[in-house]
Amino acid sequence: MQKRLAIVTLLLLTFAAFASAQDKKPLSPPATAQCKFADGKSITVNYSSPRAKGRKIYGGLVPYGQVWRTGANEATTFVTDTNLTVGGKDVPAGSYTIFTVPNEDKWSLIINKKTGEWGIPYKYESDELGRADMEVSKTDAPVENFTISFHEMGNGCHMYMDWENTRATIELKEKK
Repeated sequence: MQKRLAIVTLLLLTFAAFASAQDKKPLSPPATAQCKFADGKSITVNYSSPRAKGRKIYGGLVPYGQVWRTGANEATTFVTDTNLTVGGKDVPAGSYTIFTVPNEDKWSLIINKKTGEWGIPYKYESDELGRADMEVSKTDAPVENFTISFHEMGNGCHMYMDWENTRATIELKEKK
């Protein structure tokens, strides 16, 4: 009888722990950004959106001059169903992973052919499609949640990465 009670108690505790874990929201929830072109083609970026929570982000949590997975958790995916020019580099339609190298005055966007990585440490140089320079500016106000967004314009769009007090920007054009 005591054995049965112990097993039932253990099962109930396991179930309670599992149920409790299911109720918690991820610290860096998933997010999506999309750019739609006039012809119906698009770019979709899936990433995890970490929170600043009072921390020093660039030059602190995210060191300058080092490859960053550009978000949290799994590496950020970049899927395009049309050929692009990204910062002067040709990017064929397909699925990629993007990383960045933040610096105070300029960032680099890395477009990598390898997909499905966790994100760090970065060991995928041989799979890089290319790197492109990103412009850096200050945001009007502090940004708590890391955010990727697009501003559509004609046959292209600008991709923005905002967090803390920094915006990194790059132009993406549909290649016809």
